Amino acid sequence: MVEEEGFRRYVAHVILWIGIAIVAFPVYIAIVASTQDNALIANGQMSLLPGGHFFEVYYQTIFVGTSGSTREPVANMMLNSLIMAILIAVGKIAISIISAYGIVYFRFPFRMPIFWIIFITLMLPVEVRIYPTYKIVADLHMLDSYAGLSLPLIASATATLLFRQFFMTVPDELLEASRIDGAGPLRFFWDTLLPLSRTNMAALFVILFILGWNQYLWPLLITTRDDMQTIQVGIRKMITTSDALTEWPVVMATAVLAMLPPVFVVVVMQKLFVRGLVETEK
Repeated sequence: MVEEEGFRRYVAHVILWIGIAIVAFPVYIAIVASTQDNALIANGQMSLLPGGHFFEVYYQTIFVGTSGSTREPVANMMLNSLIMAILIAVGKIAISIISAYGIVYFRFPFRMPIFWIIFITLMLPVEVRIYPTYKIVADLHMLDSYAGLSLPLIASATATLLFRQFFMTVPDELLEASRIDGAGPLRFFWDTLLPLSRTNMAALFVILFILGWNQYLWPLLITTRDDMQTIQVGIRKMITTSDALTEWPVVMATAVLAMLPPVFVVVVMQKLFVRGLVETEK
């Protein structure tokens, strides 16, 4: 029995390492390609070992940009993506937690129909309502702006549902104790519910930040200036379809740099993220 358990553990570890290799190998190729000469990559002669153009390629990528499709440095693209992702994540959490608080703790007419209307919007993603959303943003003169990049993506039925379910598990005794202490609705929300929701907000922030960082279609539509484009749009523009030769080292370096902020957020908030997903005790 002990030998069988050891064999199963060995097989499980082998499968795990194979999965890690499958996921990590494309990342390794991107890192290696970002240090190679462009002619070698274009001719299909790229080595699997790092080249000698690391500092040259990454300096050009971060501070100069490509010489063809987009001349904007990647540092500016990453700043645009970072601002958009933070605004989307923080905005979604703020609006969702306030909406859930109102639905759970206040009694008003059509409370549940309003909640279900919010829930039904899950079937209306940005791609479905793309034209009216674009028309409204254009009429409000928010094209090529951070408000235009983030505001249409802030509303979140999913986050509202999650906070609602969490608030429904909070013991009623906490509300009664706050009332006895003379706390009003705002104080109860600020002093009691927000501290309890810390791990949930952290878990949602990680998910929503990555969601905002990876946005492609909406920034592609509403940004016409190179200095406002996000890194996802920038990568696509770097890969040219004309006779001009794509600068593959710069493209791969940009892809590697684009992975860093989401990885950083996941690593820094890993403990809170896991606790927010599994914690049930209040």
